[in-house]
Amino acid sequence: MKREEKNRQTRQRIMDSALQEFARQGYGASSVNAICSAEGISKGIIYHYFETKDELYLACVEDCFQRLTEYLREAMPQSGRGTQECLELYFNARMEFFQKNPLYQRIFCDAVILPPAHLKTAVGERKAGFDALNIEILMQILAGMKLRPEISRWEAVDTFLQYQDFLNARYQMAGAGEVDIRKHETDCHRALEILLYGVTAREEAQR
Repeated sequence: MKREEKNRQTRQRIMDSALQEFARQGYGASSVNAICSAEGISKGIIYHYFETKDELYLACVEDCFQRLTEYLREAMPQSGRGTQECLELYFNARMEFFQKNPLYQRIFCDAVILPPAHLKTAVGERKAGFDALNIEILMQILAGMKLRPEISRWEAVDTFLQYQDFLNARYQMAGAGEVDIRKHETDCHRALEILLYGVTAREEAQR
């Protein structure tokens, strides 16, 4: 076996063990010792590939958001779908990803809602591609809708991002504990629908 392939396999073995630990315990309660013992990996080997627990955690965060972003790009149609159908497809694709990759649920929620304070900027950098895709999809959806003349698409997107920040702040204030990914996704979906359609009945809003 070539050295490069052996290194790749060892690194992936460490990542797999770390993903399980962070998925069970979150960042705060996890430990390098637990990651070692789960797969029989020596601490020296882990520190050869990852200098700190922080570096290993960020590698897992990056892996999560890269895979999720790729999955969503493949799942979303480029055009030809109505607004409601696009919304359903998008949030269904997000839930399908987490159903197929359950270890990423906790990492996603922690990174989006309450990342470790000292890693907040680094976590943001590693989910930047996912954030950009969300904006891209929102802009695509809004392009097919007639907005009020005084509201631009960028203003509408910014308003939703504020809604999302408020929603995540509510989860933060709720206290510690693992977030229910299905409830979080349902809440995000609902917030976006309210932004797009308002709070009045559809027939009233169209008058």
